[in-house]
Amino acid sequence: MRTALVIGTGLIGTSAALALTQRGVVVHLADHDREQARTAAALGAGSDEEPEGPVDLAIVAAPPAHVAGVLADAMRRGAARGYLDVASVKGGPRRELQELGLDLSAYIGTHPMSGREKSGPLAATGDLFEGRPWVLTPTRDTDTEVLNLALELVSHCRAVPVVMDADAHDRAVALVSHMPHLVSSMVAARLEHAEEAAVRLCGQGIRDVTRIAASDPRMWIDILSANPGPVADLLTDVAADLEETVQALRALQSRDDAERREGAVGVEDVLRRGNAGQVRVPGKHGAAPRAYEVVAVLIDDQPGQLARIFADAGQAGVNIEDVRIEHATGQQAGLVQLMVEPKSAPVLAAALRERGWAIRQ
Repeated sequence: MRTALVIGTGLIGTSAALALTQRGVVVHLADHDREQARTAAALGAGSDEEPEGPVDLAIVAAPPAHVAGVLADAMRRGAARGYLDVASVKGGPRRELQELGLDLSAYIGTHPMSGREKSGPLAATGDLFEGRPWVLTPTRDTDTEVLNLALELVSHCRAVPVVMDADAHDRAVALVSHMPHLVSSMVAARLEHAEEAAVRLCGQGIRDVTRIAASDPRMWIDILSANPGPVADLLTDVAADLEETVQALRALQSRDDAERREGAVGVEDVLRRGNAGQVRVPGKHGAAPRAYEVVAVLIDDQPGQLARIFADAGQAGVNIEDVRIEHATGQQAGLVQLMVEPKSAPVLAAALRERGWAIRQ
Protein backbone atom coordinates (compact mmCIF):
# COMPACT_ATOMS: atom_id res chain seq x y z
CA MET A 1 0.00 0.00 0.00
CA ARG A 2 1.44 3.33 -1.07
CA THR A 3 -1.54 5.66 -0.78
CA ALA A 4 -4.68 5.80 1.35
CA LEU A 5 -7.71 8.02 1.78
CA VAL A 6 -9.17 8.31 5.28
CA ILE A 7 -12.74 9.60 5.23
CA GLY A 8 -13.69 10.68 8.74
CA THR A 9 -11.02 12.21 10.96
CA GLY A 10 -12.28 11.41 14.42
CA LEU A 11 -10.42 9.30 16.97
CA ILE A 12 -10.32 6.07 14.92
CA GLY A 13 -9.76 7.58 11.48
CA THR A 14 -7.02 9.94 12.63
CA SER A 15 -5.30 7.22 14.67
CA ALA A 16 -5.24 4.92 11.62
CA ALA A 17 -3.95 7.80 9.48
CA LEU A 18 -1.18 8.54 11.98
CA ALA A 19 -0.12 4.88 12.00
CA LEU A 20 -0.06 4.71 8.19
CA THR A 21 1.84 7.99 7.85
CA GLN A 22 4.44 6.76 10.32
CA ARG A 23 4.92 3.68 8.10
CA GLY A 24 5.55 5.80 5.01
CA VAL A 25 2.09 5.60 3.40
CA VAL A 26 0.89 8.80 1.72
CA VAL A 27 -2.42 9.57 3.44
CA HIS A 28 -5.15 11.95 2.28
CA LEU A 29 -7.74 13.12 4.78
CA ALA A 30 -11.39 14.00 4.19
CA ASP A 31 -14.22 14.94 6.53
CA HIS A 32 -17.56 16.70 6.23
CA ASP A 33 -16.07 19.04 8.86
CA ARG A 34 -13.12 20.56 6.97
CA GLU A 35 -11.75 22.09 10.16
CA GLN A 36 -11.50 18.66 11.76
CA ALA A 37 -9.62 17.34 8.72
CA ARG A 38 -7.23 20.31 8.96
CA THR A 39 -6.68 19.54 12.64
CA ALA A 40 -5.81 15.92 11.81
CA ALA A 41 -3.42 17.13 9.10
CA ALA A 42 -1.75 19.52 11.53
CA LEU A 43 -1.15 16.57 13.86
CA GLY A 44 0.83 14.82 11.12
CA ALA A 45 -1.88 12.37 10.04
CA GLY A 46 -1.62 13.27 6.35
CA SER A 47 -2.75 15.91 3.89
CA ASP A 48 -6.23 17.41 3.74
CA GLU A 49 -5.77 17.94 -0.01
CA GLU A 50 -7.73 15.70 -2.38
CA PRO A 51 -5.70 12.93 -4.07
CA GLU A 52 -5.00 13.43 -7.76
CA GLY A 53 -6.36 9.99 -8.65
CA PRO A 54 -7.55 6.71 -7.11
CA VAL A 55 -5.65 5.66 -3.98
CA ASP A 56 -4.83 2.10 -3.01
CA LEU A 57 -7.22 1.95 -0.05
CA ALA A 58 -10.12 4.10 1.14
CA ILE A 59 -10.82 3.84 4.87
CA VAL A 60 -14.26 5.06 5.93
CA ALA A 61 -14.35 6.08 9.59
CA ALA A 62 -17.83 7.57 9.70
CA PRO A 63 -20.56 6.86 12.29
CA PRO A 64 -22.37 3.55 11.62
CA ALA A 65 -25.54 5.25 10.38
CA HIS A 66 -23.59 7.05 7.64
CA VAL A 67 -21.08 4.36 6.67
CA ALA A 68 -23.04 2.92 3.74
CA GLY A 69 -23.75 6.33 2.23
CA VAL A 70 -20.13 7.47 2.49
CA LEU A 71 -18.87 4.17 1.08
CA ALA A 72 -21.36 4.28 -1.79
CA ASP A 73 -20.25 7.79 -2.73
CA ALA A 74 -16.56 6.83 -2.67
CA MET A 75 -17.14 3.66 -4.67
CA ARG A 76 -19.25 5.38 -7.33
CA ARG A 77 -16.57 7.98 -7.97
CA GLY A 78 -13.80 5.37 -8.07
CA ALA A 79 -11.84 6.86 -5.18
CA ALA A 80 -9.74 3.73 -4.54
CA ARG A 81 -8.81 0.19 -5.56
CA GLY A 82 -10.18 -1.16 -2.29
CA TYR A 83 -12.62 0.05 0.34
CA LEU A 84 -13.19 -0.74 4.00
CA ASP A 85 -14.94 0.76 6.97
CA VAL A 86 -14.04 0.68 10.67
CA ALA A 87 -17.55 0.98 12.14
CA SER A 88 -18.41 -0.98 15.27
CA VAL A 89 -21.21 -2.88 13.50
CA LYS A 90 -20.81 -4.85 10.31
CA GLY A 91 -23.98 -6.59 9.15
CA GLY A 92 -26.08 -3.46 8.60
CA PRO A 93 -23.66 -1.49 6.38
CA ARG A 94 -23.04 -4.50 4.13
CA ARG A 95 -26.77 -5.10 3.66
CA GLU A 96 -27.32 -1.40 2.87
CA LEU A 97 -24.58 -1.51 0.22
CA GLN A 98 -26.16 -4.63 -1.30
CA GLU A 99 -29.54 -2.87 -1.45
CA LEU A 100 -27.87 0.00 -3.29
CA GLY A 101 -26.74 -2.48 -5.95
CA LEU A 102 -23.00 -1.89 -5.52
CA ASP A 103 -20.29 -4.38 -6.45
CA LEU A 104 -18.96 -5.51 -3.08
CA SER A 105 -15.92 -7.40 -4.33
CA ALA A 106 -13.82 -4.28 -3.64
CA TYR A 107 -15.19 -3.85 -0.10
CA ILE A 108 -14.50 -5.47 3.25
CA GLY A 109 -16.03 -4.57 6.59
CA THR A 110 -13.61 -4.24 9.51
CA HIS A 111 -13.66 -3.19 13.14
CA PRO A 112 -10.61 -2.34 15.27
CA MET A 113 -11.40 -3.32 18.87
CA SER A 114 -9.81 -0.28 20.42
CA GLY A 115 -10.85 3.17 21.52
CA ARG A 116 -10.83 5.76 24.25
CA GLU A 117 -13.36 7.65 26.34
CA LYS A 118 -12.35 10.80 24.42
CA SER A 119 -13.24 11.46 20.80
CA GLY A 120 -12.00 13.63 17.95
CA PRO A 121 -8.63 13.97 16.22
CA LEU A 122 -6.93 15.53 19.25
CA ALA A 123 -7.47 12.26 21.15
CA ALA A 124 -5.86 10.19 18.37
CA THR A 125 -2.56 8.33 18.70
CA GLY A 126 -0.57 6.30 16.20
CA ASP A 127 -0.34 3.37 18.62
CA LEU A 128 -4.04 3.18 19.50
CA PHE A 129 -4.47 -0.23 17.85
CA GLU A 130 -1.17 -1.81 18.86
CA GLY A 131 -1.71 -5.37 20.10
CA ARG A 132 -5.50 -5.02 19.86
CA PRO A 133 -7.82 -7.32 17.84
CA TRP A 134 -8.92 -5.94 14.47
CA VAL A 135 -11.91 -7.85 13.08
CA LEU A 136 -12.15 -8.51 9.34
CA THR A 137 -15.42 -9.76 7.83
CA PRO A 138 -14.65 -10.98 4.29
CA THR A 139 -17.19 -12.92 2.25
CA ARG A 140 -16.87 -15.21 -0.76
CA ASP A 141 -17.21 -12.11 -2.95
CA THR A 142 -14.30 -10.23 -1.35
CA ASP A 143 -11.43 -9.74 -3.80
CA THR A 144 -8.14 -11.21 -2.58
CA GLU A 145 -6.33 -7.96 -3.29
CA VAL A 146 -8.77 -6.06 -1.07
CA LEU A 147 -8.35 -8.57 1.76
CA ASN A 148 -4.57 -8.19 1.44
CA LEU A 149 -4.86 -4.40 1.59
CA ALA A 150 -6.94 -4.71 4.76
CA LEU A 151 -4.37 -7.07 6.28
CA GLU A 152 -1.63 -4.60 5.37
CA LEU A 153 -3.53 -1.84 7.16
CA VAL A 154 -3.87 -4.02 10.26
CA SER A 155 -0.15 -4.81 10.10
CA HIS A 156 0.82 -1.13 9.78
CA CYS A 157 -1.34 -0.39 12.83
CA ARG A 158 0.34 -3.31 14.67
CA ALA A 159 -3.02 -4.83 15.49
CA VAL A 160 -4.01 -8.51 15.49
CA PRO A 161 -6.29 -9.63 12.61
CA VAL A 162 -9.37 -11.69 13.55
CA VAL A 163 -11.66 -13.06 10.82
CA MET A 164 -15.38 -13.32 11.64
CA ASP A 165 -18.79 -13.43 10.01
CA ALA A 166 -20.39 -9.97 10.05
CA ASP A 167 -23.51 -10.91 12.01
CA ALA A 168 -21.50 -13.04 14.47
CA HIS A 169 -19.31 -9.98 15.02
CA ASP A 170 -22.34 -7.82 15.80
CA ARG A 171 -23.61 -10.31 18.38
CA ALA A 172 -20.13 -10.52 19.90
CA VAL A 173 -19.62 -6.76 20.27
CA ALA A 174 -23.11 -6.45 21.74
CA LEU A 175 -21.93 -8.86 24.46
CA VAL A 176 -18.44 -7.52 25.15
CA SER A 177 -18.86 -3.81 24.38
CA HIS A 178 -22.32 -2.38 23.74
CA MET A 179 -24.28 -4.02 26.55
CA PRO A 180 -21.53 -3.42 29.18
CA HIS A 181 -21.46 0.26 28.23
CA LEU A 182 -25.16 0.66 28.93
CA VAL A 183 -24.88 -1.25 32.21
CA SER A 184 -21.94 0.97 33.22
CA SER A 185 -24.01 4.04 32.39
CA MET A 186 -26.94 2.75 34.46
CA VAL A 187 -24.68 2.23 37.47
CA ALA A 188 -23.08 5.66 37.03
CA ALA A 189 -26.54 7.24 36.75
CA ARG A 190 -27.22 6.18 40.35
CA LEU A 191 -24.49 8.63 41.41
CA GLU A 192 -25.97 11.68 39.69
CA HIS A 193 -28.24 12.69 42.56
CA ALA A 194 -26.60 10.70 45.35
CA GLU A 195 -25.64 12.46 48.58
CA GLU A 196 -22.18 14.01 48.52
CA ALA A 197 -21.17 12.07 51.62
CA ALA A 198 -21.90 8.81 49.80
CA VAL A 199 -20.08 9.82 46.62
CA ARG A 200 -16.95 10.72 48.60
CA LEU A 201 -16.70 7.08 49.60
CA CYS A 202 -16.15 6.00 45.98
CA GLY A 203 -13.27 3.56 45.69
CA GLN A 204 -11.55 1.66 42.91
CA GLY A 205 -14.47 -0.73 42.43
CA ILE A 206 -16.97 1.95 41.44
CA ARG A 207 -14.30 3.66 39.31
CA ASP A 208 -13.71 0.41 37.42
CA VAL A 209 -17.42 -0.20 36.84
CA THR A 210 -18.23 3.35 35.71
CA ARG A 211 -15.08 4.27 33.74
CA ILE A 212 -16.58 3.69 30.28
CA ALA A 213 -19.71 5.65 31.20
CA ALA A 214 -17.65 8.81 30.57
CA SER A 215 -17.84 8.28 26.78
CA ASP A 216 -19.62 10.67 24.40
CA PRO A 217 -23.40 9.92 24.44
CA ARG A 218 -23.82 11.14 20.85
CA MET A 219 -21.27 8.65 19.59
CA TRP A 220 -22.97 5.85 21.51
CA ILE A 221 -26.40 6.71 20.14
CA ASP A 222 -24.93 6.13 16.66
CA ILE A 223 -23.40 2.81 17.72
CA LEU A 224 -26.46 1.47 19.54
CA SER A 225 -28.84 2.59 16.80
CA ALA A 226 -26.92 0.34 14.41
CA ASN A 227 -27.04 -2.74 16.67
CA PRO A 228 -30.16 -2.45 18.85
CA GLY A 229 -31.54 -6.01 18.54
CA PRO A 230 -28.60 -8.02 19.95
CA VAL A 231 -28.08 -5.45 22.72
CA ALA A 232 -31.76 -5.54 23.70
CA ASP A 233 -31.67 -9.36 23.80
CA LEU A 234 -28.71 -9.30 26.19
CA LEU A 235 -30.27 -6.63 28.41
CA THR A 236 -33.40 -8.77 28.63
CA ASP A 237 -31.25 -11.54 30.11
CA VAL A 238 -29.54 -9.07 32.45
CA ALA A 239 -32.95 -7.77 33.54
CA ALA A 240 -34.04 -11.33 34.38
CA ASP A 241 -30.91 -11.80 36.49
CA LEU A 242 -31.55 -8.47 38.22
CA GLU A 243 -35.13 -9.44 39.04
CA GLU A 244 -34.05 -12.78 40.49
CA THR A 245 -31.29 -11.09 42.50
CA VAL A 246 -33.71 -8.47 43.87
CA GLN A 247 -36.05 -11.24 44.99
CA ALA A 248 -33.14 -13.09 46.62
CA LEU A 249 -32.05 -9.96 48.48
CA ARG A 250 -35.62 -9.35 49.68
CA ALA A 251 -35.67 -12.93 50.96
CA LEU A 252 -32.53 -12.20 52.99
CA GLN A 253 -34.59 -9.60 54.86
CA SER A 254 -37.14 -12.20 55.91
CA ARG A 255 -37.53 -13.40 59.49
CA ASP A 256 -38.06 -16.91 58.16
CA ASP A 257 -34.87 -18.99 58.23
CA ALA A 258 -35.86 -21.00 55.16
CA GLU A 259 -36.49 -17.87 53.10
CA ARG A 260 -33.17 -16.38 54.19
CA ARG A 261 -31.34 -19.55 53.18
CA GLU A 262 -33.10 -19.52 49.82
CA GLY A 263 -32.17 -15.85 49.36
CA ALA A 264 -28.52 -16.57 50.17
CA VAL A 265 -28.49 -19.38 47.60
CA GLY A 266 -29.89 -17.02 44.96
CA VAL A 267 -27.33 -14.31 45.64
CA GLU A 268 -24.50 -16.84 45.74
CA ASP A 269 -25.65 -18.25 42.40
CA VAL A 270 -25.31 -14.94 40.56
CA LEU A 271 -21.96 -14.24 42.22
CA ARG A 272 -20.62 -17.67 41.26
CA ARG A 273 -21.85 -17.30 37.69
CA GLY A 274 -20.07 -13.96 37.66
CA ASN A 275 -16.87 -15.69 38.78
CA ALA A 276 -17.26 -18.27 36.02
CA GLY A 277 -17.75 -15.61 33.36
CA GLN A 278 -14.95 -13.36 34.59
CA VAL A 279 -12.30 -16.07 34.34
CA ARG A 280 -13.08 -16.38 30.63
CA VAL A 281 -11.95 -12.80 29.97
CA PRO A 282 -8.61 -13.09 28.13
CA GLY A 283 -5.54 -12.24 30.12
CA LYS A 284 -2.26 -10.56 29.20
CA HIS A 285 -1.54 -10.52 25.44
CA GLY A 286 -4.84 -12.34 24.84
CA ALA A 287 -3.64 -15.50 26.55
CA ALA A 288 -5.58 -17.46 29.14
CA PRO A 289 -5.97 -15.44 32.35
CA ARG A 290 -3.41 -16.15 35.05
CA ALA A 291 -3.52 -15.66 38.80
CA TYR A 292 -1.04 -13.05 39.98
CA GLU A 293 0.05 -12.16 43.49
CA VAL A 294 -0.45 -8.54 44.58
CA VAL A 295 2.29 -6.55 46.29
CA ALA A 296 0.64 -3.37 47.60
CA VAL A 297 2.88 -0.35 48.13
CA LEU A 298 1.94 2.94 49.83
CA ILE A 299 3.23 5.97 47.91
CA ASP A 300 3.03 9.74 48.16
CA ASP A 301 1.40 11.61 45.29
CA GLN A 302 4.65 13.18 44.11
CA PRO A 303 6.55 13.20 40.81
CA GLY A 304 8.83 10.24 40.21
CA GLN A 305 7.30 7.84 42.73
CA LEU A 306 6.07 5.31 40.16
CA ALA A 307 9.32 5.51 38.22
CA ARG A 308 11.24 4.70 41.41
CA ILE A 309 9.04 1.70 42.20
CA PHE A 310 9.42 0.27 38.69
CA ALA A 311 13.18 0.88 38.75
CA ASP A 312 13.48 -0.85 42.13
CA ALA A 313 11.41 -3.78 40.88
CA GLY A 314 13.66 -4.04 37.83
CA GLN A 315 16.78 -4.07 40.01
CA ALA A 316 15.20 -6.90 42.00
CA GLY A 317 14.78 -8.85 38.74
CA VAL A 318 10.97 -8.93 39.01
CA ASN A 319 8.65 -8.32 36.03
CA ILE A 320 5.53 -6.28 36.80
CA GLU A 321 2.70 -8.08 34.99
CA ASP A 322 0.04 -5.44 35.71
CA VAL A 323 -0.51 -2.44 37.94
CA ARG A 324 -3.42 -0.60 39.54
CA ILE A 325 -3.49 2.58 41.60
CA GLU A 326 -6.03 3.33 44.31
CA HIS A 327 -5.96 6.93 45.45
CA ALA A 328 -6.58 7.76 49.09
CA THR A 329 -9.61 9.95 49.80
CA GLY A 330 -8.62 13.42 51.02
CA GLN A 331 -4.89 12.61 51.13
CA GLN A 332 -1.99 13.15 48.76
CA ALA A 333 -1.20 9.45 48.80
CA GLY A 334 -2.22 6.21 47.17
CA LEU A 335 -1.86 2.46 47.09
CA VAL A 336 -0.05 0.95 44.12
CA GLN A 337 -0.98 -2.68 43.52
CA LEU A 338 1.78 -4.47 41.66
CA MET A 339 0.69 -7.78 40.07
CA VAL A 340 3.51 -10.31 39.77
CA GLU A 341 4.04 -14.05 39.44
CA PRO A 342 3.30 -15.72 42.80
CA LYS A 343 6.89 -16.91 43.22
CA SER A 344 8.14 -13.34 42.67
CA ALA A 345 5.90 -11.69 45.27
CA PRO A 346 8.06 -12.34 48.37
CA VAL A 347 11.21 -11.37 46.44
CA LEU A 348 9.67 -8.07 45.33
CA ALA A 349 8.19 -7.27 48.77
CA ALA A 350 11.55 -7.86 50.48
CA ALA A 351 13.45 -5.80 47.89
CA LEU A 352 11.04 -2.86 48.16
CA ARG A 353 11.16 -2.92 51.96
CA GLU A 354 14.96 -2.76 51.80
CA ARG A 355 14.65 0.34 49.65
CA GLY A 356 12.36 2.06 52.16
CA TRP A 357 8.94 1.41 50.66
CA ALA A 358 5.95 0.79 52.94
CA ILE A 359 4.32 -2.54 52.00
CA ARG A 360 0.65 -3.04 52.82
CA GLN A 361 -0.07 -6.59 53.95
